[in-house]
Amino acid sequence: MVNYLVHKSSLQGEIVIPPSKSHTLRAVLFGALANGVTVIHNPLFSPDTFAMIDACRSLGALIEVLDGRIEITGVDGKITGAENVIDAGNSGLVLRMISAVAALGTQPIVITGDHSIRHRREMMPMIEALSEMGVKAISTKGDGYAPLIIEGPMQKDVVHVLGEDSQFVSSLLIASLFAPFPTEIFVENPGEKPWVSLTLDWFRRLGIPYEMQDFTTYKISGNVSYSGFTYTVPGDFSSAAFPIAAALVSGSELTIHNLQIQDCQGDKELIEVFKKMGALIDIDEKENTIFVKKGASLEGIEVDINDFIDSITILAVVGCFAKGTTRIKNAAVGRGKECDRIQSIVSELTKMGAKICESPDGLIVEKSSLHGGEVFSYYDHRMAMSLAVAGMGSEGSTKIISSECVKKTYPSFLRDFQNLGAKMEEV
Repeated sequence: MVNYLVHKSSLQGEIVIPPSKSHTLRAVLFGALANGVTVIHNPLFSPDTFAMIDACRSLGALIEVLDGRIEITGVDGKITGAENVIDAGNSGLVLRMISAVAALGTQPIVITGDHSIRHRREMMPMIEALSEMGVKAISTKGDGYAPLIIEGPMQKDVVHVLGEDSQFVSSLLIASLFAPFPTEIFVENPGEKPWVSLTLDWFRRLGIPYEMQDFTTYKISGNVSYSGFTYTVPGDFSSAAFPIAAALVSGSELTIHNLQIQDCQGDKELIEVFKKMGALIDIDEKENTIFVKKGASLEGIEVDINDFIDSITILAVVGCFAKGTTRIKNAAVGRGKECDRIQSIVSELTKMGAKICESPDGLIVEKSSLHGGEVFSYYDHRMAMSLAVAGMGSEGSTKIISSECVKKTYPSFLRDFQNLGAKMEEV
């Protein structure tokens, strides 16, 4: 077990943001389903990426992991069965996307994952949607969670799905590309819309036609085939949130590189939220660089966070350093991530002296004087990194139990922050 010990810090320098997990996982899956060879440069090499690689290998793709790139020979959308039980690890995206793609096959495919996947990542919306399409979709424990048994093929051309969690929608969109008939997808209560847009941006990149109306109705032609491609993964705005927030809570200046400002990642909206709170942030779109300046006077605001829900824990931390009240709403889907991020961040920041409470769908945060303490990550990478940032702005020392989970999205987190001057170490 790895723990972080963090002390109040002053940061300075430049940092290169790691590649996007969301883009990396989609690139691997789209490459595996392509006709021909795909080369992915600058992927995020993390446990989730290797879970997606292993899953796609089980479905028949040939994948070679090389220095700084991944080479894939795809299956041209043709799935039969799987070589072995597919282990999604800790990745909800792998679980949901591979479950949908497995419905293209004709043999039973078993998909499981770690304790969080098997007990926290709900799959009933996927089970119900696939069942409506004539697919045998079974939760082996009968509780709506993995392990799952999926046996295709898809037989019906209309499907309805709950859309509060965008991963179900993205997964069905991708699988429907390779159905032998056109498919209509109707989405109830669509949420996390930028993440569906991220998937549709991949359709456009690959020349795949689709129709969409207000994120509630989609028409997919089916029988799609596209060629392998070459792609370079951009930096991750979700990961960039942590050095930006660390600069704000510590009164520091940072230069942040490797972010494609025009990319459609939903979490880039957090930068605009920080600016509305008073953060002094300049953006150079030509150089794909962000500058965080000293001297900001942060003010609490009300934020609808549904479009960038993964930022809830780090926004809660920044709210502790903002005058007045920060209200975060429309975040209920955050309760179903690696942990209940609403309850968990309230619990741990309260230990550090935060004036914070939860509502059914969000958080209310007051300006607080934080102090160090012993806190727990809940094995959630975003919790661990958010609490580390809180420690950089707090008096005393903060020990974060079980911090090894940061490798899920930010394997170089500790080294990068130490290079910026953070007083932070493994213990």
